[in-house]
Amino acid sequence: MNIARWTERWARAVPDKVALRFEDQELSYAQFDETIKICARMLLNGLGVRTGDRVAYLGQNHPQLLVLLFACARLGAILVPLNWRLAPRELLYMIRDCGAIALIVDTPYIEQCEALRSEVPGCTFVALYEDAPATWSTLPGLLRNAKGEDHFRGVGLDQPLLIVYTSGTSGAPKGVVLAQQAILANALNSTLMQGMTGEDTILTVLPLFHVGGLTIQTMTAFYHGATVILHRVFDPQPMLDCLVQDKPTLTVILPAQMRPLRQLPGWEAATLQLRAVVTGSCVIPDDMVRYWSDRGIPLLNMYGASETAPVAIHQSMSDVSITAGTVGFPAMHCEIRIVDEAGRDCDVDEPGEILVRGPNVMSRYWGNDDETRRALVEGWFHTGDIGVIDSKGRYRIVDRKKDIIISGGENISPSELENVLLTHPDVLEAAVVGRKDAKWDEVPVAVVVVHAGRQLDKEAVLNWFNNRLGRYKHPKDVVFVDALPRNEMRKVVKQTLRDMVAS
Repeated sequence: MNIARWTERWARAVPDKVALRFEDQELSYAQFDETIKICARMLLNGLGVRTGDRVAYLGQNHPQLLVLLFACARLGAILVPLNWRLAPRELLYMIRDCGAIALIVDTPYIEQCEALRSEVPGCTFVALYEDAPATWSTLPGLLRNAKGEDHFRGVGLDQPLLIVYTSGTSGAPKGVVLAQQAILANALNSTLMQGMTGEDTILTVLPLFHVGGLTIQTMTAFYHGATVILHRVFDPQPMLDCLVQDKPTLTVILPAQMRPLRQLPGWEAATLQLRAVVTGSCVIPDDMVRYWSDRGIPLLNMYGASETAPVAIHQSMSDVSITAGTVGFPAMHCEIRIVDEAGRDCDVDEPGEILVRGPNVMSRYWGNDDETRRALVEGWFHTGDIGVIDSKGRYRIVDRKKDIIISGGENISPSELENVLLTHPDVLEAAVVGRKDAKWDEVPVAVVVVHAGRQLDKEAVLNWFNNRLGRYKHPKDVVFVDALPRNEMRKVVKQTLRDMVAS
């Protein structure tokens, strides 16, 4: 078995059905599958990609990323979709860390990648379009010359397919390795969550460099032979236009995206054909659930992580009324435990750490055995999140054991920001915590202790992050204190800081 069989199967069964719509382009399943095979020939015979090799992609949502994913599946190669919001040095870390032998780059990011080329001589930089520097290879040129074999025999579901980088509590991003089996298991879990069939039309606006955009609905759609409408980025007005004109039946919308949609002049009067909306990444307010319910559209909450591909716990179309106020029941193809500090299963309504085990769980962290051993124990992935199970078997997420800040659906590691702050010559100590925010749900706030006898203002601290981290990670505020609160073990008490910045 190989997930590339999905598109082959539908290319035979429904060759003329639209697989993918993007801007003014449509690809039928027959065209989609043939494009994938041409891309596989290009990777194999043009770029020398072999089983286990890593191919990175940097760009906003584009059909080519999905083509590359299935082409890598045919060869047993690994796709590494990179976050285009990151700063160049962050991207360089990931390219080096995964050892990519090729990087496909969309036009807006060519200039910043040009500056990185000399630092990764073993990686071939390929422009997505022809408008590239003369020294670059271009994807259209390579595809025109593609020939030879388009697959390797014996590439099965246990073969790694994706490396998705996620923020870690240590500050350094970790490469989550997902095998083909994890993508299949997630498709099965996702199907049962939302009742997806080949008759559905999926609207994807979340970034494909996250599993939220890539696997919850998009890849699941190709398992079913459904149609995907792909937008480059989330933009409220084009999304509303699409919902009205193209009538998609399923989409994923994060809470931070719902507010700008509801502020559009035509939103309330719009007639939508959505059967359901899937959401997650943070606690969902009750009024948001009621709002969608009043429109006759179930809002399905789910819980997961990049390491779980991501669907692990979810509400479904059949139980949304009896799971209100929770994230629902465990997904069909994985197990969930809630354990205390000693590793014992918690009682009903007793908070504990959420553990996940199943074929949807990651294989490992790329090149990071220590973190893998900490996160995976006897097959159980330790999420670091705190949850409870009630007497009816429903789960609620009550806290994050890790200090990750989730801002607009993006994970931000406080220690990553703290490491940047501590490089400032005038900063003695620093910590970063999240603050509730009406637009982004949560934003990072820096708490800073200045060296004695020195002066530092808010603007100088905020400017220090320019060109050091992606803009979305930058603190939105700075609080100056004489000393950071610490416990008996001299650890910074983050909850005290959260209370401080909240007030």
